[in-house]
Amino acid sequence: MLPQQFLERMQQFLGEEYPAFLASYEQLRVHALRLNPQKTDAESFFLQRLFGLAPVPWAQNGFFYAPGEEPGKHPYHAAGVYYIQEPSAMAPVEYLFWDGKAGAVPMEQERVLDLCAAPGGKSTQIAAKMAGQGILLCNEIHPARAKILSENIERLGVANAMVTNETPEKLAQLFDGYFTRILVDAPCSGEGMFKKNEDAREEWSMENIALCAARQDGILDCAASMLSAGGKLVYSTCTFAPEENEGTITRFLCRHPEFAIEKVKTYPGMESGRPEWYEGAVREVADTVRLFPHHVKGEGHFLAVLKKAGRRETSAVSLGSRFGLERGMSDSVRRQPGNGVLEWEEFAHETLRESFGGNYIKFGDQLYLAPEGMPSTRQLKVLRPGLHLGTIQKNRLKPSHALALYLHPEQVRYRVDLPADSSEIRAYLSGQALQWEGEKGWHLVTVDGYSIGWAKQAGGVLKNHYPKGLRIHYA
Repeated sequence: MLPQQFLERMQQFLGEEYPAFLASYEQLRVHALRLNPQKTDAESFFLQRLFGLAPVPWAQNGFFYAPGEEPGKHPYHAAGVYYIQEPSAMAPVEYLFWDGKAGAVPMEQERVLDLCAAPGGKSTQIAAKMAGQGILLCNEIHPARAKILSENIERLGVANAMVTNETPEKLAQLFDGYFTRILVDAPCSGEGMFKKNEDAREEWSMENIALCAARQDGILDCAASMLSAGGKLVYSTCTFAPEENEGTITRFLCRHPEFAIEKVKTYPGMESGRPEWYEGAVREVADTVRLFPHHVKGEGHFLAVLKKAGRRETSAVSLGSRFGLERGMSDSVRRQPGNGVLEWEEFAHETLRESFGGNYIKFGDQLYLAPEGMPSTRQLKVLRPGLHLGTIQKNRLKPSHALALYLHPEQVRYRVDLPADSSEIRAYLSGQALQWEGEKGWHLVTVDGYSIGWAKQAGGVLKNHYPKGLRIHYA
């Protein structure tokens, strides 16, 4: 039930290609997941022979999975071993870090912004590229979606991310020329997702396309001001509408002559931008990239890689927001009981094989470890300022679920490893206590070696600390 006016437009645009395009809607959707290199690698994962995986050509850790498979219901999903993501949607982040070759490793001082980040697929992909280095700011304007974003950052074990719930305009006031790379996966009319998103089909109209295009112009202007000289901006949408693609980029380049489109390597099936689809388009938009569902195994997508003129600074250790860097607790405050640091150090001594510290931030009774060089949280709506260590309760630290998902088994003194196909892991994920003889105290629960949560041993019983909101009620 595709909108008739949409079909007429696409027939006009595509000409001889239109029948193949239309036929793609009769085909089954393809599904993919992206492995989390903080947890596993492709070689190790393939040995488990799960889900019938086949590589996504344009994504370093992306893999199609076979029809009928349900990786979202597997315990590895809860452990953050992978993220389920539409294959075409994996392309923009790959190009954000494309520096003449695919899979280029970012420098230690990268400061990256995902401006429209929920639900977190692209943010966690960025985090995988950064491998715990540099600063990642993930922002989402809608509070409920920002919460989902924060939860996915937690599930994938990301420690160097700051999650905010702000408008692009507010961020632009605070971060002039701060970021070295910015992703704008812009809100759009969603034409490329019609196959899976009924709401997008029902809300489609030419008026909505115009509204989206105007909104994109404003978001991109904010992003332009936040990008450092020599920095890279990737703009992407999941729509075919040229007003939101070639048109948005044309208007942007006219307003910002300091930017230029970067011509990039493409993969089989990827198409060039279509300047002929938008009246007045600059010819350079032919160097943008389109993904059509009748040419690639994926849904519709568009992306443009934009480079800002100037020489990139190779280091900016002292650079922060308008309010500088986040300083966290002073040494005198750290040593006071109840502020969290002493409690954390006691927990770490009892539970971890190796302690780690740094810049501590306390929000209420919650203790966080901020990444080195994180900008100030002042005047920002912050959901997650780094790694959540735990909750301070009666001068003790109760470790967070985020900490469990971040840790590796070799970092803890005590752990309980449960097979993925066992009744014990199902019992654990449903919130049940387990009979277990062992040392008293906190145990990291793992599934086939992947960290998944906490349990506390006392009297031969492992008390379950898997979060109530995440528990799975098996039939």
